[in-house]
Amino acid sequence: MHGARTAARGDSLETRYMNLSVLARHHLRRHHHAVLGTVSLALPGYPFVSIVPYVLDEHAWPVILISRLAEHTRNVTADARVSFFSHEAGADVQAGARVTLMGKARLLEHPNPGTERYFRYFPQARHYQEALDFDFYRIEPVTLRIIAGFARVHWISREAYTVAADAIARDEMSIIDHVNTHHSDDLQHYCATAAGAKTTDARLVGVDGEGFDIRAGDDILRADFEPLPGNDVSQAQEALLALLTRPREAP
Repeated sequence: MHGARTAARGDSLETRYMNLSVLARHHLRRHHHAVLGTVSLALPGYPFVSIVPYVLDEHAWPVILISRLAEHTRNVTADARVSFFSHEAGADVQAGARVTLMGKARLLEHPNPGTERYFRYFPQARHYQEALDFDFYRIEPVTLRIIAGFARVHWISREAYTVAADAIARDEMSIIDHVNTHHSDDLQHYCATAAGAKTTDARLVGVDGEGFDIRAGDDILRADFEPLPGNDVSQAQEALLALLTRPREAP
């Protein structure tokens, strides 16, 4: 998979800051479960932590699906303030990248593009929402903190982190339908070649201005665009297809 580009030593503070915002989004897009910290209702003043699956919506804000009976749901109903933490797995967790998003958990009406996106990533969760007492929440950032390596520690504002709901978000489903219909073999070959994941059930589930996600069996594989196509739909689709077909052309 293609990683995010990082700032060079000589970059200006503004450029480094914006690159850290991109890096924070890349990190959160590559992962799909995080630690959720809520303000405890049972023990006032104490933090309560749990783990939740998530996807990012068109603004790169986390969307979660949680049970009304869960402790963390009771907590956010009483106090919407949360901390949302994701880290890079490894033998030394302190050496890996990690992102803490601090924000407010807001009840999210279903259906909408963010909740339908969640079901593409976690199709088994549809049963929870339809048959059990589960609700969607979106975490609206207040600020973020990223640790991206030695001397790369920074607070990131909500404005710097958040992306606009651009043309790619509006056309996401048409791109997904086209690729899954006409490039099924390329998806499977890409998974096997670029990620070592051999599967006969590879489907594109998400596209954004910074990359795309393939569901390969039980795994979700992330590929980042370099360079970024911005909000140009045709460039994003060209970049996606170029990555899917490139391993087939390799000697």
